[in-house]
Amino acid sequence: MAQFPTSLVAAGGLVGGYAAARWTGKRPLGGVVLAAAGTLAAREWHRRTTPTTTALLGAAYVAAFAGSHPLAKKIGAWPAVFTAAAAMAATTYATADR
Repeated sequence: MAQFPTSLVAAGGLVGGYAAARWTGKRPLGGVVLAAAGTLAAREWHRRTTPTTTALLGAAYVAAFAGSHPLAKKIGAWPAVFTAAAAMAATTYATADR
C-alpha cells in the first residue's frame, strides 16, 4: 500500500472540521470531521513511527485545535485555523512523513 501524506490529512482535518461546522451551523459535524481525520492520521502514524511519536503527534493535533480558538480572537477565525493547520502539517511532515 502506498504511503499518503499524513501532514495533509491532519491539516485537512483541522480546516475541514472548521469548514463543516461553520457552513452547516452544526458544530458536532465539525467534530466528526476533525475526529475522523485525526483517527486516520493516528493509525498511519502508529504504523510508521514509535508509540511515543504517535502520542506526541496526537497531542499536537489536539493542541492545534484548542490553540486555534484563542488565536481566533486575535487574528480571526480563518487565519487562526490556517495557522494551526500549517503548524500541524509542518510538525507531521518533519516527524512522520519524511
